[in-house]
Amino acid sequence: MLNTRLISKIFGSLLYLEAILMSLCLMVSIYYKDTDMASFLLTILITVACGFCFHHFGKGAENTMSRRDAYFVVTVAWVLFSLFGMIPFIIPNFSFTDFHNSSMQSFSLTDAFFETMSGFTTTGATVIDDVEALPKGLLFWRSLTQWIGGLGIVFFTIAVLPSMVGGSVKVFAAEATGPIRSKLHPRLSTGAKWIWMVYVLLTVGCIFSYMACGMNWFNAVNYAMTSTATGGFATTNGSLTSFHSPAEEYVCTLFCFLAGVNFMLLYAAVAKLRIKSLFKNTEFRFYVMLIIAATAFIMFELMARNGYDVEHAFRSSIFQVVSFVTSTGLFNDDAGQWPHVTWIVLAVLMFIGGCSGSTSGGIKSIRGVMLLKNMRNEFRQILHPNAVLPMKIDGVNVPQAKRVTLLSFLTLYLFLAGLCTFIMTVAGIDHTNSVTITLSCLGNVGPTLGLEIGPTMSWSMLPDFAKWICAFLMLVGRLELFTVLVIFTPAFWKDN
Repeated sequence: MLNTRLISKIFGSLLYLEAILMSLCLMVSIYYKDTDMASFLLTILITVACGFCFHHFGKGAENTMSRRDAYFVVTVAWVLFSLFGMIPFIIPNFSFTDFHNSSMQSFSLTDAFFETMSGFTTTGATVIDDVEALPKGLLFWRSLTQWIGGLGIVFFTIAVLPSMVGGSVKVFAAEATGPIRSKLHPRLSTGAKWIWMVYVLLTVGCIFSYMACGMNWFNAVNYAMTSTATGGFATTNGSLTSFHSPAEEYVCTLFCFLAGVNFMLLYAAVAKLRIKSLFKNTEFRFYVMLIIAATAFIMFELMARNGYDVEHAFRSSIFQVVSFVTSTGLFNDDAGQWPHVTWIVLAVLMFIGGCSGSTSGGIKSIRGVMLLKNMRNEFRQILHPNAVLPMKIDGVNVPQAKRVTLLSFLTLYLFLAGLCTFIMTVAGIDHTNSVTITLSCLGNVGPTLGLEIGPTMSWSMLPDFAKWICAFLMLVGRLELFTVLVIFTPAFWKDN
């Protein structure tokens, strides 16, 4: 069965790490002398105390992890981080000088968990109607949750605490995105550090680019974290439209696009000066062509039907296309006012997503490539029934087991999407919103398309039970279905 002592030890280390991250938010709050200092201080104390209890129970644990342990750790770690991460939202924010007059009401349990899970899974859907009313520390915490969740909570821990567990490879397999895994270095912890180095450099580059365009440091840091994490949380109600800066929109588009590329491929292209390897990669070419085709179509529609000029049409279309395909969710225009045919294109982008091994959501472009190659093989098989047809991606044959897993993944993805769409429609939610809310949560995209909840609106009007369903879908989508759902199978809990 599960190695409970080792799991408890890992959870203790994770909570210590979360407390350290919250300390950064406390520093921001102290710097701005804001009203959330007490809530963060209390949250840190609670988190450290619980982390100590977990760590104490895990003393003397064997440092070996089974595959079953790895899947349990990854799934529960995300829930645990969200449960403790929502505490600053629940505790009312008040000034130390005035304990009686609260400047901001606390969130309900449902809204707090939804917001935190949306942050850690980089979905970016929010239930907050007025984000500008939040204290600075809480705004920073929302952005930081997305930045940490971008590459993965446990993956981040492997980079920071490489000796924490003996089953790092199994943990990586449970949390990594995409059907095909690749390693930069024989030691996973070293590879994790290199990938995080690329991530940090992208974030720093994005910060300075935003500041060069006129943002102050607080907005630049927050938007850079949510852009490179392809998360989408904003510090202003109007997202990037609040700044009225085309330059900032182009900067955001560029860094979201880069964050949607496989980070191992980016590392090889930049650090090892293999720029050509980018354009030789099948998934990257598919990703680029998808963006080009969708941008061209939407740009034409905006000029023909909405009367946009060329530059405005290009900027709005490429920004929204990149935002949807990388599951970022930031906006520079209200896509809810666009021709409905563009909604179909954006929904397809929402479904496909960016590259595997990136911070983006969706089913991943590599699976789109595999599906196209599989369909081509089926047509050939009809003409040549006895032929043995390989499926090669970048010169490497995809084994039959991976093809079967692909079909299982898509079947389960569509089944979940259909089931949750049905439940939300029965509950009285607009049918367009029901579809796009489900796809948005499963793909960790954030915005939705519809009349009741548009791409620029919060999700506060959803009933509580729908928010819990959405939070579950966010987690399932971020960990690519099987990692979470395998825990609910009887076979997982059998001794043998």
